[in-house]
Amino acid sequence: MGVATYIRLARAGYVLAREGAFSLAEGQPIPPSARLLVGLARLIEKRDVRKTGRVTRLANALTRLGPVYVKLGQVLATRRDVIGFEVASDLATLQDALPPFDAKLVPGLLAEALGPNADRLTDISPPLAAASIAQVHKAVLQTPSGPKTVAIKLLRPGIKERFASDLDGLYALAGVAERFLPSAKRFNGRMVVDALARSAQLEMDLRMEAAAISELGENLKDDTGFEVPDVYWEQTGRSVLTTSWIEAIPVRDTDRLDAAGIDRPKLALTLIRSFLLQAIRDGYFHADMHPGNLFADPATGGIIAVDFGIMGRIGKREQRFLAEILYGFITRDYRRVAERHIDIGYVPDTHTIDDFAQAIRAIGEPLVGRGADEISMARVLAQLIEVTELFDMRARPELVLLQKNMVLVEGTARILDPQFNMWTAAEPVVTQWVTRAIGPQGKLDLAREAVDEAVDLVKRVPALARRAEVVLTRIEADQIRQTRRDPLIETLKWGTLATMGLAIIALVINIAGAL
Repeated sequence: MGVATYIRLARAGYVLAREGAFSLAEGQPIPPSARLLVGLARLIEKRDVRKTGRVTRLANALTRLGPVYVKLGQVLATRRDVIGFEVASDLATLQDALPPFDAKLVPGLLAEALGPNADRLTDISPPLAAASIAQVHKAVLQTPSGPKTVAIKLLRPGIKERFASDLDGLYALAGVAERFLPSAKRFNGRMVVDALARSAQLEMDLRMEAAAISELGENLKDDTGFEVPDVYWEQTGRSVLTTSWIEAIPVRDTDRLDAAGIDRPKLALTLIRSFLLQAIRDGYFHADMHPGNLFADPATGGIIAVDFGIMGRIGKREQRFLAEILYGFITRDYRRVAERHIDIGYVPDTHTIDDFAQAIRAIGEPLVGRGADEISMARVLAQLIEVTELFDMRARPELVLLQKNMVLVEGTARILDPQFNMWTAAEPVVTQWVTRAIGPQGKLDLAREAVDEAVDLVKRVPALARRAEVVLTRIEADQIRQTRRDPLIETLKWGTLATMGLAIIALVINIAGAL
């Protein structure tokens, strides 16, 4: 790490101190040396920031520090087990908004990215929205069938270099935090920065976002109530994304929704159920469902989403886990929740299911009989994370975006309907999925997956055998050169061959059983 990185880190520390972000450490169990440093940092805190909330000061500091730190704040919003529920909930509303870059640069950037195809984009507006990585303009696309109004998303100039330099600093901070703060070890700071880096790489290639829109649209083509824009591929490149323009009402503008006669409780229900279908059924979901990215279509009364730079993907195992966890809380089957945590390997089997189920019951039972406005799925999942810490469960990077989006989507639903009950909304989707999963069709799907895995393994057996033969031949040749054979080597050779034979026999038996 070069001198420039340390300078940037020093600047970050100064900005955080001036904006009062270190006030978050008040009352926290930190080492005496760290407490002394926090006290010194607060000496340079602005006087006026004491008039604002602690989380507001942190949000201000992250915004001032730029794109990487804004993204970091959004990631931190998913880790209530580290920064606390109140701070994380407020950080979940951190909007990715920064001042736009000079509009005079736009024509040159479009020509560089699209070549001759840029000439078909006319009447480009000033920037309508600006985030840490890109900004959006309205334009007209000249097509053979006539002009079409489109949205153009453009990367900020120099954003890749800025991200790369700031990420170096975050890796250094993660290492320091894990060394001096015990709770940070569970946070898996380096893994979080890894995820942030991967996410940034995808976000900074707008062709990937175009592909995300296409895939999500394909998944939802038979659903109603949740739509995505169309992509114009000829006007899309690494640094430019062109989509159809959305004429709709922001979901946060409740007065306009009411004036348009849109049923807000129904809209909230549609939003939650679509998100759950994306996550549980498809394993691929829009992972940034804050109010600024969601609009209501007055014509259909449904949701139209924008900004697909952050998408979440979970595997079949995590899809089942999520569905069964939610189902367990809905049906008050806490043992089922405990069993799924241990089955998937999230909680070591050194802990008993009964003890873990008792801890989960302590989360679920207080919800019984409470009003809709008091029941939060996001809060329950946060409490579940806190409890699992007692049972040696480490952070699961594959669920980070899912946890974050659960907070965002529930918050958005409550904007639309303050009395919205997440659990009631989720029950039909979750119950239908679980019923199917444990029924004949679900068992058939599991058998099919087992067969596919077995067939894939069988295909790889010849290659594995060839590699084993090469290794054994080399071992044997070495021994021949030594003029006598070592009994240990002979045992190893024949033991390896015997093990491979038994593995192939077991594989055939498993395939037969699955069929």
